[in-house]
Amino acid sequence: MKERIFYLIRVYVFMVLVLMLAKPVFMLYNHANHPFTFGDVMQVMGHGITLDLSTALYLIIVPFLLTLLSIWLWSWNGIYRLLKVYYVLAAFVLALAFVSDTSLYEFWGFKLDASVLPYLSTPKEAFASVSVWYLLVRGLIIILLTFIFYKILVWLTPVQKERRRSISQIGYSKGRRQRGAFFISPVKPAGTRLLATIIGLLLIPLFVIGMRGGTSVSTSNVGQVYFSQDQFLNHSAVNPIFSFLSSFGKTATAVKTNNKKDEKGQYEYFSQKALKKQLKGIFDTQSVNPDTLLNTQRPNVLLIIMESCGSIFTEANGNGHVTPNLTKLMQEGVYFTSCVANSWRTDRGMVSILSGYPAFPDKSVMKMAQKCETLPSIARTLKDNDYSTTFLYGGDANFTNTRGYLLSTGFEKIISEDDFSKKERGDSKWGVNDWVTFGRLLDIIKEKTEEQQVQAPVKPWFTTMLTLSSHEPWTVPMKKKFDDPIFNAFYFLDICLGDFINKLKNTPAWENTLVVILPDHSVQYKDIDQTKPMRHLIPMIWTGGAVKTAKRIGLACNQTDLPATLLGQMGIKHDDFTFSRDILSKNYQRQFAMTNWTEGFATYDASGFNAYNLKTNQVMAGKAGEAIEIGKAILQATDEDLRER
Repeated sequence: MKERIFYLIRVYVFMVLVLMLAKPVFMLYNHANHPFTFGDVMQVMGHGITLDLSTALYLIIVPFLLTLLSIWLWSWNGIYRLLKVYYVLAAFVLALAFVSDTSLYEFWGFKLDASVLPYLSTPKEAFASVSVWYLLVRGLIIILLTFIFYKILVWLTPVQKERRRSISQIGYSKGRRQRGAFFISPVKPAGTRLLATIIGLLLIPLFVIGMRGGTSVSTSNVGQVYFSQDQFLNHSAVNPIFSFLSSFGKTATAVKTNNKKDEKGQYEYFSQKALKKQLKGIFDTQSVNPDTLLNTQRPNVLLIIMESCGSIFTEANGNGHVTPNLTKLMQEGVYFTSCVANSWRTDRGMVSILSGYPAFPDKSVMKMAQKCETLPSIARTLKDNDYSTTFLYGGDANFTNTRGYLLSTGFEKIISEDDFSKKERGDSKWGVNDWVTFGRLLDIIKEKTEEQQVQAPVKPWFTTMLTLSSHEPWTVPMKKKFDDPIFNAFYFLDICLGDFINKLKNTPAWENTLVVILPDHSVQYKDIDQTKPMRHLIPMIWTGGAVKTAKRIGLACNQTDLPATLLGQMGIKHDDFTFSRDILSKNYQRQFAMTNWTEGFATYDASGFNAYNLKTNQVMAGKAGEAIEIGKAILQATDEDLRER
């Protein structure tokens, strides 16, 4: 068994080395438009190794299974033959992936993913921009690398060239000499074989843990290797095989193709003329004489995204006793009473809040690394206006490609659970509890305030914090306040938020800071399901010293409207936020809000609340009419946008 384990280790190390060494080759080939240093290469390899380790485990699954089989069928030379066939396939995959990825990057500017597949249906058009010689050279390189990789894998495999087999072993009527190569030495006696098999089976959980990227909540994803504001360095760290495999069901369905059969989108309800008519007046990227809420156009901006804290758990639903500090902030600041979450998950909600980009029922834009790079964002826009940008989260920033999205959209610094001590992390399933994270947030703001006092000119900052304690399984580090664990979790969040705001008020930063508070989404609570209007409502509050006066605003709006509304208050153009509306602008006349989930969508407008099931094509709440048609039109328009960029 020892020899078998050493064999698997050798093959695994070889796979990892190939995956790692492909990175500097990729960088050297594409260096003309992307200068880098030796230190950059080291960082790329260091950050990218996590995906390499995971991908290599996928690549040795077949050798691992055949090794287990060989414990009992050690005298069958078919195992070695199967291994050699697999070596050819594995070597070809490695060679094809890295040659294709390295070559295509200069044309596409993004890593190899499933979006390449549709183009293969029209090879003439796909290869029209390159010469036959270009293709021939790369084809020869793929063949050469395949041969080299195959030979190395064969060399790493222990074999015995000949073995005499008995009549019972080969099943022939006469014993004779069987020539050929046999994989590895036999395991005897039967008891030892059984023990070796058990050891092999016990290794399976380690394989699974390694392939998923550890035992934490998040699984391996492309964004976990992102580390720089330079997207070329981030792309260089990404493993192309992992990128390709992980993009199925994400990028592949979101990319517009030249295949006529696929030109029709998933949500095709109207002709283009009818679509424009349905959406007339819904999305306007201009701010026209907006109602002014702020006493300065260049405040520091603090955005606090509260995990799951929908209006269900506030005074809007008679639960002000659960979130008393939120109630106080609603009275002290600007309270948007009719704000609607775009979706039901954090990854969707964050993209809607930070990029003003709508959510989809069946896909997460955050997980589409290629798409993330094209999205507008508050962080990038403010960064272009000389703001520093920071993101703080007490959990795993690699979850659902969060890190990749944040770095792609302009956040310069990301602070996550890895930046907290083991004691601070505690034993929470999701990471550092909100009490500790709010404490770190206050420290960050104090540091920025001190920096501003010595800067000339003063550089404002944009900081975003995502909370996490108010999340299933609803366990929080405090004595029970309510019998309902969900109420208890939101009460803890409220205490943490209230304490932070009170402390912030006593710092010099308060006077010139705008604090925007809103949830990433809401949750189903008791009978308040997707067909109930309260299910999707969320509290949005603007407070801080930069706010002129307290008021309530009842305009129907979405999370996606935050970027345009905020930038409109700051006098900054927001034309690139095509689905975000400045609801304080004079031209916001057609109030409409929409949300969706896996099976349907809901709308809020002058007609009231309406819900529609996309699978059964039936109205679930409210009535069929203009609002439902506008909802369909928005799905069609956003789906077209997703496939075009």
